[in-house]
Amino acid sequence: MNIYQYLLDKIEENGACHLILLDPDKLTGAQIRKYVSKCASSGVDGFLIGGSLLMNGNLDATLKEVRKSTELPLIIFPGSVNQVSQYADAILFISLLSGRNPEHLIGKHVIAAPLIKNAGIEPISTGYLIIESGTRTTAEYMSGSLPIPRKKPEIAVATALAAQYLGMKFVYLEAGSGADEHVPIEMVKAVSATCDIPLIVGGGIRNAATASKLVHAGATVIVTGNFFEKDSSWDKLNEFTSAVHYKKSSLA
Repeated sequence: MNIYQYLLDKIEENGACHLILLDPDKLTGAQIRKYVSKCASSGVDGFLIGGSLLMNGNLDATLKEVRKSTELPLIIFPGSVNQVSQYADAILFISLLSGRNPEHLIGKHVIAAPLIKNAGIEPISTGYLIIESGTRTTAEYMSGSLPIPRKKPEIAVATALAAQYLGMKFVYLEAGSGADEHVPIEMVKAVSATCDIPLIVGGGIRNAATASKLVHAGATVIVTGNFFEKDSSWDKLNEFTSAVHYKKSSLA
């Protein structure tokens, strides 16, 4: 399966995609299988798997465990060059364009490219922009980069447009895992109105109403993670996915 084309098809069909972020450090064994089954039955479109810092989790083991419960795409969301696995379907080949650290613009990519080739998984080039979110996130700290200020949408627009002109397939606006605030609606609108490539938005999305506002502002992929790590939130999965799949929901 061509995962990039799969995502484009889902965006065309439903209006936007809902991807669930799984951190190998936070879910293990039987809990993963139960959670993944619940996500799949709730209509999510696939899974991002990875983390900014893996302390105890095992990427290979997590991917194999997730695969036992779903045939949905498993896409690595790498926090480091070591997060490459043959057990995934694809990997977001991320360039941290909001920073100015050359290691995160091209340096790590040179090391990762042959690993991805040997693993036989699909790379999906993605311009990654960290957005100020009210707290210092792990992604911001680990990358050593300053986020784009919340009240400067023009910086996000120019950076996202540069990603498009560099030939990247997605732009990812990231508030960060557990962010106090999600990416501003006005910033999403501005980037979407200017750029022609699909727009991923993640971080700080804690209710279906926010997810709905973001997709109607122009986000074409919504990523949720922290909010659903506790099983007490799992009953809201259907509501979230329905909000993201607004085309499908309007026909129901």
